[in-house]
Amino acid sequence: MIKYGNAVKLGDTVINVVTEGSGGYTIVFMAGSGVGCPGFEYKPIYRRMSDRYRIAVVEKAGYGLSGPAKTPRTVENLVEESRAALKESGIQPPYVLAPHSYSGFEAIWWANTYPDEVRAVLGLDMGFPNMMKAQAKEIPEQKKKAMVEKSRSLMKKIAKRGMLAKLTRNKTVNASGLMKSDELSEEEKKTYEETYYNNIASEAVFEESLLAEKNAEAAEKTGYLKCPACFIVSNMKTPVKALSWQQAAKDYAEACGAEIHIVNEGHMMYTTIPEKLSKVFKAFLYKNNICDKQKPNAEGHNK
Repeated sequence: MIKYGNAVKLGDTVINVVTEGSGGYTIVFMAGSGVGCPGFEYKPIYRRMSDRYRIAVVEKAGYGLSGPAKTPRTVENLVEESRAALKESGIQPPYVLAPHSYSGFEAIWWANTYPDEVRAVLGLDMGFPNMMKAQAKEIPEQKKKAMVEKSRSLMKKIAKRGMLAKLTRNKTVNASGLMKSDELSEEEKKTYEETYYNNIASEAVFEESLLAEKNAEAAEKTGYLKCPACFIVSNMKTPVKALSWQQAAKDYAEACGAEIHIVNEGHMMYTTIPEKLSKVFKAFLYKNNICDKQKPNAEGHNK
């Protein structure tokens, strides 16, 4: 197992920050719920963007090589933790936030609470408050708690690395397809797998799940995103009947004037179409003058 990133001390824990590339703007990749090894999870897309931007992946407490969470997993604490970790790592604003899934709530709260720090948001199939609100109406609190407890029990069994782990491999450690791709080296894959199973039963993840509705509400109270935003949205299905995943994204994008791209790919599309995603994001950033002086070509690459 290899060590990656730079661990910084924050209070009673440590936060691991992975960096790559250089540039006048830092793109901060923010992990979705339960992503066991964010530093490698998002490598397929961030390595395609680090030629023109500095990349930072903040591994939240309970994720990657970071220590356990020592504060409640409220959106406020999650964001302040990330901000502090970046600054302790010598990475100052301006930032471009690239949230995946759950961390969409964090990105909205961050961008609206500290507008001078955030130049843009690149939504990597990010979660939106309107989707969570619709889900909360259809899934009672007690049912949600029961679902989290069931998940906790299952993940603790899988963490033992026995037969159950083997049977669920393609729904757990290889859910994004990284273990079968050529995006990571063999050594990186071993580290990814070890880190994933070390974190699969992280209490921080379960607490985030229980606080999802409150965190979405906190994000919503800050208003719609006011900075430039580009959302790439998957074909993910949810148990919510009143509102589809894609419609929630379309409604939110219309409300805040964001650019939106709908793709026929799964929730972890950064491993299946990373080239396409990076081109879309690079072109968007160039169009909004969030780049260095060199101009990207028609495909979104920088010359």
